[in-house]
Amino acid sequence: MQDNILAIKNLKKIYHDMNGETLAIDNLSIDIKDKEIVAFVGPSGCGKSTLLGILAGLEEKSDGQVIFNGRKKLGYMLQTDSLMPWRTILENALIGLEISKTKTKENIDKVNNMLDKYGLHDFKDKYPNNLSGGMRQRVV
Repeated sequence: MQDNILAIKNLKKIYHDMNGETLAIDNLSIDIKDKEIVAFVGPSGCGKSTLLGILAGLEEKSDGQVIFNGRKKLGYMLQTDSLMPWRTILENALIGLEISKTKTKENIDKVNNMLDKYGLHDFKDKYPNNLSGGMRQRVV
């Protein structure tokens, strides 16, 4: 684990519903080293999004261990954007700062600079339904 930034050991995820159980992940183990690029590839329903949800803390694992070596800092792009249609692009981009109570002038300027960098400056006062799918993905 010394060189690893993330170790996953015997990870299991079972979803329960009225019809029974669905095994989404079974006995997954992997060590990921610093600066290593890893891709999870597989057919629909094989557990890729479930794994990312567990790593991001959005879902609970059923069994196994997830060990982050050092500071846990993880981000990933959801399959569909989660923009709020009643908020402008800038307002949507500021949600994280609002939730973490770190919405300062300096941080707002950083968000504006990022919108410029990703070609969204002219759309920051527009609403999500005015953007293409690719542009919407760049906001999140």
